[in-house]
Amino acid sequence: MLAETLAFLGVCALVICAPGPDTALTVRNSIIGGRRSGVLTSAGVAAGQLVWTTAASVGIASLLQASQPAFAALKIVGAAYLIFLGIQSILAAVRSRPSHLERETRSAELGSWKAWRQGFISNLANPKMAVFFLSLLPQFVPASPGSFAALVPLGLVFCLMTFGWLSLYAVILHRLGAFFQRSHVRRAFDAMTGTVLVALGLRLATQQRS
Repeated sequence: MLAETLAFLGVCALVICAPGPDTALTVRNSIIGGRRSGVLTSAGVAAGQLVWTTAASVGIASLLQASQPAFAALKIVGAAYLIFLGIQSILAAVRSRPSHLERETRSAELGSWKAWRQGFISNLANPKMAVFFLSLLPQFVPASPGSFAALVPLGLVFCLMTFGWLSLYAVILHRLGAFFQRSHVRRAFDAMTGTVLVALGLRLATQQRS
């Protein structure tokens, strides 16, 4: 039992620590809106994972995975959303050098609800999460009647680990806030995170089902 628990936690840690759309979005929002925006983005991502956990436990995720049109549609929506957010960051980077007032305006535009919503949509609109929750979590659940219900506590652990890891980005970036508020540094990170989000969106759009 202990070995299985450690194995599960180890696999979760590897998956969570691997950079992806959720990480890039959390970094972007932490730089734009500060620690609060980063933490709320992390909470939105975790909420999206909780929805996927519930969907997997009741069998909805398996239906989505089995439906090619639904899977493809969700993939296109998720890719388009990432590309949209990436283009926003790139456009912010190529504009004229931002003043202090413009930086405050951008931070104000990324309100609490918007930061949470972006994290939630980014995770929920990724059909690969359906594949993940159907391929990883069941390996740690005994094959028996009602075993799908056992996915819920494992999914909750995964959500909490994700929230903690992504929130750590927000805390670290907050401590480096003065550095990131320099105009040239801010523009460089806008361009970098924007490019990463666009690239991740394009990869999601063109990636074949496994």
